[in-house]
Amino acid sequence: MKRAINIILIVLAIAAGVIIIRKRKKKQVEGLGKAVNEGRPPKVRIVYSRKQDPKLMKKITNSQDAYGILTEIWSKQIDAREEMIVLLLDRSNKVLGYDVLSMGGITGTVADLRLLFSVALNSLAVGFILCHNHPSANLNPSQSDISLTKKIKEAGLVMEISLLDHLIISKNGYYSFADEGTL
Repeated sequence: MKRAINIILIVLAIAAGVIIIRKRKKKQVEGLGKAVNEGRPPKVRIVYSRKQDPKLMKKITNSQDAYGILTEIWSKQIDAREEMIVLLLDRSNKVLGYDVLSMGGITGTVADLRLLFSVALNSLAVGFILCHNHPSANLNPSQSDISLTKKIKEAGLVMEISLLDHLIISKNGYYSFADEGTL
């Protein structure tokens, strides 16, 4: 408690200009590479390791297969808050894995294309199925859903990672953009 009070007093003194902080010389930090310690940016490493035996990976042949997998992994809040999940697929449409891209509120969630494609690239996916839920149980896509799907599909073409379907799910069923010809 005493230490916390001292820290607060120091912060207030700095804010009031009573204490002035001088820049220190950079010092070597153990555990960080030479490049970081010299001010150069660190080398970025992309790491992906398959934890599942390829023989056990589920193959998706249609929207019903995708819906079945998604209902297994979806949170218990399917009718409480909107979420977006991506299923990542290999060349044979076997599921490499999934990622929860976002968790929103009752009426919407945010889709960040950079996060989506970062996950897809990192997992070496060649295709993916996007999915989000509608807590209202209304399975009809909104105009926002349609424009997002188009935007993601176009970005995927540039990256050579195919958007194979976009599902809207609820506890009552699902809507498939691919099945309905709106992909």
